[in-house]
Amino acid sequence: MQSFRSLFQTLRVASFPSKFGVRSSSYSHSYTSRAASFVEEISDPLSSSGDEDDCVADVDWDNLGFGLVTTDYMYTMKCREDGNFTKGELNPYGNIELSPSSGVLNYGQGLFEGTKAFRKEDGGLLLFRPDQNAMRMVMGAERMCMPCPSIDQFVDSVKQTALANKRWVPPPGKGTLYIRPLLLGTGPVLGLAPAPEYTFLVYASPVGNYFKAAGALNLYVEEEYDRSARLGTGGVKTISNYAPVLKAMSRAKSRGFSDVLYLDSVEKKNLEEVSSCNIFIVKGNVISTPAARGTILAGVTRKSIIEIALDHGYLVEERVVPVDELLSADEVFCTGTAVVVAPVGSVTYQDRRVQYKTGVQSVTWELYSTLVGIQRGVIEDKKGWTVEIN
Repeated sequence: MQSFRSLFQTLRVASFPSKFGVRSSSYSHSYTSRAASFVEEISDPLSSSGDEDDCVADVDWDNLGFGLVTTDYMYTMKCREDGNFTKGELNPYGNIELSPSSGVLNYGQGLFEGTKAFRKEDGGLLLFRPDQNAMRMVMGAERMCMPCPSIDQFVDSVKQTALANKRWVPPPGKGTLYIRPLLLGTGPVLGLAPAPEYTFLVYASPVGNYFKAAGALNLYVEEEYDRSARLGTGGVKTISNYAPVLKAMSRAKSRGFSDVLYLDSVEKKNLEEVSSCNIFIVKGNVISTPAARGTILAGVTRKSIIEIALDHGYLVEERVVPVDELLSADEVFCTGTAVVVAPVGSVTYQDRRVQYKTGVQSVTWELYSTLVGIQRGVIEDKKGWTVEIN
């Protein structure tokens, strides 16, 4: 136990992960050698570049942000009134044609997902729990009165998109290939009604860190605007959930904050989620996160971190989390496919700014390093979460 802790204390970790530390546990002790090697790779990105294919894309991997980089191919599949999706196909990436009266343009009938492909040290590719994204899209489609590809169709489309764009997958430790499946009501409709035709589309882009500034986040607790309401669509990944957060998020960023943390719409005193990711607080050996009861999105990364935390010996509570507990927490972190596991350095609530632990031995880094180690194939996947697609 002690040797594991001492090992991580002596590691020199650069850039984003340097804001974290490691806490020992009985579970993480079994990962000592592999996790230590993984952390050393992060601390020296040049050592983890690996052998690149001759056809690797011409990208400045060291300065890759979270912005659109157009790749070679996208995947499309159509569904008409019988509710069955035809066989999909890969096409060169490009614009799509939509009727001005399409359901997605007029009434926001659309869903999206986000998953990633990771490059292993041997050049192979891994997906992380794409079946979970598929199941979430099925639930969202039911809520939005849309037919949906089957789980197998969804996963196959993600595999095909990743393989077709393999040269755009960053080298190990340099980023990931972000894969965006879309389900859109593309058929024409004038009156308020479900569209008569649907398109399932998947495209991809290589990405680095979601937030521009490396290091811990600086969040602002929003009280004027709500992200979602009870019995609404906050629990599904509909496209209509995201544009409404832009005003509060833009205002917060103009004031120097990284993002906005929303409260519940009824009592305005309980945590919900950040604009595009879930929130966790740490107090001693207890990790708490708002329960997914219809107003927040049940993230795949959120679910994975809960399982990892339990394996590491922490007590995890999914419940109502009052904002007062946020102010007295030891650590705070966010989770999501895009943000992965991001430490929160401070939160501002009603002109009060509270700072949190983000340095050596933080719980956040312990969970982050285990998750990313599994995703990259550096730590053994004992849960069957990863899918190799070579």
